[in-house]
Amino acid sequence: MSRLPAPAFIDRFRKTGTDMNHLFASVRPESLRRTFPVLLLAVLCVAFSISSPRFLTMGNGVIVLQQAVVLAVAALGMTFVVIAGSIDLSVGSIVALSALAAAATSGSLGIFAIVPAALVGLVCGLVNGIVVAKGLVPSFIVTLGTMVVYRGIVLYFTRGAPVSIESESFLDFYAGRFAGVPNAIWIALAVVILGWIALSFTVFARELKATGGGERVARLTGIRIDKVKIAMFALLGLLCGIAGLLQSARAMAATSQLGEGLELDVIAAVVVGGTPLTGGLGSIQGTILGVLIITILSNGMNMAGVDPYLQNIVKGVVLIVAVFVTIDRKKIGIIK
Repeated sequence: MSRLPAPAFIDRFRKTGTDMNHLFASVRPESLRRTFPVLLLAVLCVAFSISSPRFLTMGNGVIVLQQAVVLAVAALGMTFVVIAGSIDLSVGSIVALSALAAAATSGSLGIFAIVPAALVGLVCGLVNGIVVAKGLVPSFIVTLGTMVVYRGIVLYFTRGAPVSIESESFLDFYAGRFAGVPNAIWIALAVVILGWIALSFTVFARELKATGGGERVARLTGIRIDKVKIAMFALLGLLCGIAGLLQSARAMAATSQLGEGLELDVIAAVVVGGTPLTGGLGSIQGTILGVLIITILSNGMNMAGVDPYLQNIVKGVVLIVAVFVTIDRKKIGIIK
């Protein structure tokens, strides 16, 4: 039995390894990345409709949309940040702080309590953006710190006690219904439409994608990266302010625990929707699909009687699979 010479064997081994790498890279074509959210949503709807006959009902559909409102508004802002290649871990704390501002001023301002709520969110987002852009600190570190700071401010003013909302005009508008549909859904729909227009037809959106695609190259083309980063974090803060107001209206109070863990669901919705964490790509419609997937996943598991402690494991698995499918490995030189 003849043997290959050592050099030939090594060359054959290297060639085989290279072929396997190309084969592995081709397992996830571009088309799969685009269709993955739709396929996952369809699978979840079929599975939960089989496990629970109440799932595909009009009443449960409205409940799902109500549950998705806060997540959708916050995830909309996170989409802009992730497209630029950054991340924000403070969204849950900003939502809680904005909800506190809305609850504290609802008695005197009524429906106009949205102004202080949005301003609080905007200021928090500006702080994040300025520190990231001007301080040259990674967004992960900055927002990890501000997450604790903003939550601490909420705890300081509430002392752990809920701040109730008793303004009838506030609750009638933000927790009421129009044409049988909760007003919060109409507000979220309007925000989503504006976000889609902003990401599809503005110069700011092109600058975001260029920044996420390659910050150094974008800077050489004349894009003012600092302004882009500050603007995108400010926009996210503003949307978190609106989300905080909607959450406080739904709960009829602002609590110190409000928004805890929301940042994980927001990031999961954006990633599951097909926006890669590597930046440069993303869409509003994909994020909305991701929001529906995360919301339906929770709603369906509750209706199917899945153990609450098991639900977090399922969400984590879905997120890992989504990252595996959507990540563009060609843009990353080394996987760390």
